[in-house]
Amino acid sequence: MDLHRLGLISSRTHHFMLVARLGSIRQAALALNVAPSSVSRTIKQLEEDIGTPLFERQKQRLKLTSAGELLHYHLRQSDRELTRAVTEIGDLQGLRRGTVTLAVIESAARALVPDVLAAFWIRHPEISVDVHVCGSQEAVDLVTQGEADIAIAFDMRLPRGARRITAVQLPLGVMVAPGTRLTQQKGPLRSYDLAGERVILSDHSLTLDSSIEQVLSGSFVEFSRRARTNSIGLMIDLAKRGLGTVLQTQLGVQAEIARGELVFIPLSDSRLSARRLSLIARPKGEASEAAEALGSSLGLALERLA
Repeated sequence: MDLHRLGLISSRTHHFMLVARLGSIRQAALALNVAPSSVSRTIKQLEEDIGTPLFERQKQRLKLTSAGELLHYHLRQSDRELTRAVTEIGDLQGLRRGTVTLAVIESAARALVPDVLAAFWIRHPEISVDVHVCGSQEAVDLVTQGEADIAIAFDMRLPRGARRITAVQLPLGVMVAPGTRLTQQKGPLRSYDLAGERVILSDHSLTLDSSIEQVLSGSFVEFSRRARTNSIGLMIDLAKRGLGTVLQTQLGVQAEIARGELVFIPLSDSRLSARRLSLIARPKGEASEAAEALGSSLGLALERLA
């Protein structure tokens, strides 16, 4: 729920909270679609009015000072209370109106979320859904910070101040174009079968990276790294062109597999565990009826994946 858009918090507060979360004026400016100098002036004016620095620079990142931490804590408490008030007001109208904020990983945003929303809006056409595509850690953080109602994330522990609606295990495998060498492989595919492959890897911003490391680190498989990216969509498009081999689950690639544009081959490796896809939400007492309804629809969709 965007309290700033509703006019319930000031632009100065919004800028401060965003810089605190991102640790960078430049990144905050990109998120706000304004010039960095505008954000910098806002923070400087806030510090002058309060009479003390709120940020200090540490290793190319802005970190909150003690005063900044104190302000940040109380503003978050205020945000939670305002969000709860708006939620309760929305509940007075039942499921006729409302806004749900969903933080979701890219692979789930490609296919799972559109299918769920298509059915959800037939039943609840007046409920708006704000979707924020991000990494797993950020998705869960947005829920615990009260900035999102629901998160879909891979391989995350349940944090305090949140609840897990459901979780499913999805096997990791190899995604390649039809007719490539690995599609001719007989029997289970193992990590050593990737020898000589040009692999397209995810970067460290995706939890997929740590799963791949389980397979490749410590093994004696020699492969060529063709590319590294934080975009699942780009990885899939490169694999469709036969430009490399991708290691991931089938999530978000079901349409390409069904059309025969890609082949998914499960990996059989004792060091490789299935990935856990979780649906995480705010506590029941803080969740609106609209968020509960969407969470229920998403939960059923996740269970069908398994």
